[in-house]
Amino acid sequence: MSLGSAALALHTQQFPISTTGEAGARPLNIANSNNDKLHSFGFGSKIEQWSLDEGPAENATGNLIFDTVHSLLQHWPNTRYRNGHNIIPGTIPIGTLLYHGTTRNAIPGEPEWTATDPEHSLFFARGDRAGWHLTLAATRPLKVLYFDGNSAAKVPEGTMDIQDIIAWGEVQPERFFDERLRIEDLCKWGKEFGIDGFARMEMDFEVMLCDFTAGVEVVSFLHVRVLWKDNNRDPPRYRPMHSGSWHNRYPGDSRIVLDLAGLVSLYDIALAPSLVPVRAGLERRDHRVFGISPEDISQLMRKLTEVVSRPHPGSGIDWKALAHVIVDRYADRLELVRHLLNFTSSDSQELLQRAKLVQTQLRVMLAPYLLDATVVPSADTPGLHPLQWASPMFRLCATTHTTAMTYQVPLMTPSERLLLKAIEDTTREICRVTTNMWAVGVMSGFETLFPIELDGEPDVAQIMNDWRQDTQKLMSWLDWSIWIKCRPACGPEEICYLPTWPLNAPTPSPLRQPPQDPQNTTDAPAEVNRLADQVGHPPEGSAIADAFSSIGTPMEEWKRPQPKCVRRLPPLQF
Repeated sequence: MSLGSAALALHTQQFPISTTGEAGARPLNIANSNNDKLHSFGFGSKIEQWSLDEGPAENATGNLIFDTVHSLLQHWPNTRYRNGHNIIPGTIPIGTLLYHGTTRNAIPGEPEWTATDPEHSLFFARGDRAGWHLTLAATRPLKVLYFDGNSAAKVPEGTMDIQDIIAWGEVQPERFFDERLRIEDLCKWGKEFGIDGFARMEMDFEVMLCDFTAGVEVVSFLHVRVLWKDNNRDPPRYRPMHSGSWHNRYPGDSRIVLDLAGLVSLYDIALAPSLVPVRAGLERRDHRVFGISPEDISQLMRKLTEVVSRPHPGSGIDWKALAHVIVDRYADRLELVRHLLNFTSSDSQELLQRAKLVQTQLRVMLAPYLLDATVVPSADTPGLHPLQWASPMFRLCATTHTTAMTYQVPLMTPSERLLLKAIEDTTREICRVTTNMWAVGVMSGFETLFPIELDGEPDVAQIMNDWRQDTQKLMSWLDWSIWIKCRPACGPEEICYLPTWPLNAPTPSPLRQPPQDPQNTTDAPAEVNRLADQVGHPPEGSAIADAFSSIGTPMEEWKRPQPKCVRRLPPLQF
């Protein structure tokens, strides 16, 4: 049982907790709780619950919820995994600027798209060497919903799935280019809840603004001269790619403030159990919401309605900061351990010294939890698992970040309890693997802080190989995009780039044109228009992406984008 789950269990008789709706989010009287018991690991402290041999369940999604939450509003990870699974309410603060580019000398009187960076909106202000550029400022906090992933990429592979469900009640992958009706129907749905717009990521971040007269004022509306012809001297298509890269890493685009107490995740197994078999056997990049059952769609919409209507503010815990603290704490260290383990030598002393270097790094990670009272038994102690003595360190490591939060559990929204469980699952696995590796090193005589006497020589090569596999498996399970980078680092005239839409999107064979709305005035850029002309109606089913044929970008590079250095100065090539 997890720490948060166990804390909830204490109050089951007093108050039934809902994990998928907001109705159960009411504070409880915990004034008489036994504080000593809370701090003595009364929750899930049985030794069998802290076995170093027990990894996460096959269909566990805590690591996916953790990583997607840590990646919110960051361009890099949401380019790597395009198909979003989260809906999060948020606000755009007073004074924040939004930009809109157009060829018409008129402020929109209907829902339209705005950019958070002018480099993006100027891309749409095309005309005969000139266009119109509108700058707006928020006069009150604008209420928005954010869709994660590359949620404004016009491809049929899953980027639009969640938006389709909200707008049309089901996923309609053949309508991936039906943007005019999408924005209108999203805004119609959101009007009841006072939603001003919907935030998405294209080449850069954008806000689908429902009403240009509500909550915003005009700062300027300028007739600007633009260089539209795409050439290698000053290609306009490069600028929004560059501005998007400003938000590659944490904290991402900070002008959209998300309320994680209202997180809705389709990786929540209780919310969308029908997606578990849909994901089974697929690589993460192929996960999508297409295939969700009608029952789960109904549950999703009830959950979303509760989230955007809820008066309950939540516990006040800064979940975004906590997730970042955990990534900060372990990302660089795990990467260094992996580097140290990428080593072979026929010299036994060299191998031993490298193993001791790894042991030191493992000790550094676990240093706050290495109890002075620890007694390391001999390997042949009867009736005892050889590493069971390290369980207290494992438990301390796994629960330290969340122990104090048990007091706040009754105040948490269901979304927050989902976040707590995801953080527990993630830290548990990190600590299980690193504690196990460290304890093996102790029992092998590598650890100077806990020296032991050995009966024989350890098999250092085998230990190093086991460590290498354990580290790689853990890092693959965590799958943090912070480890995806250009190696070697790019030069000053370059940026590190992941293939993205629309420049690198392959297109399907033209079967027939996607639906076109005669009222569509989205002012899509020339590259997008050319892409639209080439894209036909895709075949239905889960293998839509397989019908793609490459135009300019190999399918493998599109499906599994790898970082590469591209020039910031001519000649440019993406």
